[in-house]
Amino acid sequence: MKLTLRVWRQRDAEAPGAMATYEVDGISQDMSFLEMLDTLNEELILEGDEPVAFDHDCREGICGACSLVINGDAHGPERTTTCQLHMRSFEDGDTIDIEPWRASAFPVIKDLVVDRSAFDRVIQSGGYISAPTGTAPDAHATPVPKPDADFAFEHAECIGCGACVAACPNGSAMLFTSAKINHLNVLPQGAPERETRVLDMVATMDEEGFGGCTLTGECATACPKGIPLPSIAAMNKEWLRATRKVRR
Repeated sequence: MKLTLRVWRQRDAEAPGAMATYEVDGISQDMSFLEMLDTLNEELILEGDEPVAFDHDCREGICGACSLVINGDAHGPERTTTCQLHMRSFEDGDTIDIEPWRASAFPVIKDLVVDRSAFDRVIQSGGYISAPTGTAPDAHATPVPKPDADFAFEHAECIGCGACVAACPNGSAMLFTSAKINHLNVLPQGAPERETRVLDMVATMDEEGFGGCTLTGECATACPKGIPLPSIAAMNKEWLRATRKVRR
């Protein structure tokens, strides 16, 4: 395959950025998208140019690091992570636009790499449980109803990639935050911090500059792990419940 790549290049957070055009040839349909970028970088290095900076880690679809907007879609045309997107999803001769996440809470560090530490701070504000020290309890020591366990596991699948923020026209982090809150709040282990968790995490989310949610649904459509849109409604109910309890 021969492709034309239009890639966002930006030297650092303070420098202006612009799209740069590159031609790559000999791309196999079996390559992942990141392997295709590796090929581009090898060619740039051989030509004495600076390679394109992009984020990646596991390349197995579980770490959420590979954050790219491809032809206007978070992670590209398939509902998967960028590292699991393969070049068979494109045609020979295609022009592909590659950009970083676009959100004020995710400032660009360099080229396609953005600072997603705002997610870390949201987690730090309440994404934990109180646990006694000592030997690990037996797995069956705390019974959990299966519907609650299923609900928790569904939301625990969130990998914090930020696709929901990148896809949202408001740059909202409500789907991410709701996934982290819901999977803990529904379990008995998360009960001690149930109220403070939702209040603190929502407050931190707002402080970090994420936009408000207008339920357009783009976040759930872009989520590679399929976190459902009703997750946001469940979090809102938790927030209202906690707010009323605090007011008492």
